[in-house]
Amino acid sequence: MAQLAAERSEQPAAAAPATANPAPLGLCGFALTTFVLSCVNAGFIIPQGVGLTIVLGLAVFYGGLAQMLAGMWEFKAGNTFGAAAFTSYGAFWLSFAAIFIPGFGVLAAFTGKAAATNINTAIGIYLLGWTIFTALMTLGTLKSNVALISVFVVLTLTFLWLVIGFLGGGTFWIQLGGWFGIITALLAWYTALAGLLSSGRNAFTLPVWPVR
Repeated sequence: MAQLAAERSEQPAAAAPATANPAPLGLCGFALTTFVLSCVNAGFIIPQGVGLTIVLGLAVFYGGLAQMLAGMWEFKAGNTFGAAAFTSYGAFWLSFAAIFIPGFGVLAAFTGKAAATNINTAIGIYLLGWTIFTALMTLGTLKSNVALISVFVVLTLTFLWLVIGFLGGGTFWIQLGGWFGIITALLAWYTALAGLLSSGRNAFTLPVWPVR
């Protein structure tokens, strides 16, 4: 028995199962939802009401649910920044969808002659909070890589232009926010693809330029 126990102790321990990197999923969910909404804001989809309706499904299931799942998996992987970012922006998309889904009654609560103005002001303040949050999260990327830093810097500007637009700046700023949102989505897709290509055997990889 002692010899058998010794032989077992000499056998290598079973390797822990590999855990996939959830960051590309989170980035892709964020990128696609941001791209579609930004196309609406930039004026690609007319009428705007129809374009906004198209975004809601993505906001709930891909930008919202899938991104929150990625955030939970980042918690398990020990990545505090990724967990906070993906969970927060997943919640952003879910809360954004809730504003425009009739069953939640958010827009219906605004009544009277000044309803449209009050709605824009409320959305502007809502986006201002996310602008501040994104600026703070940008500080957390400064020692990561240029690709990720670029996503958060341009996203901060996207939110800022939208805030100006909804708080009285007018259509120009909302459309500018739309264009910056499109750039944000493209940068997020690039960063996601770089993560996908580096996680397995692929014909090539994409640089992300780590900060040293």
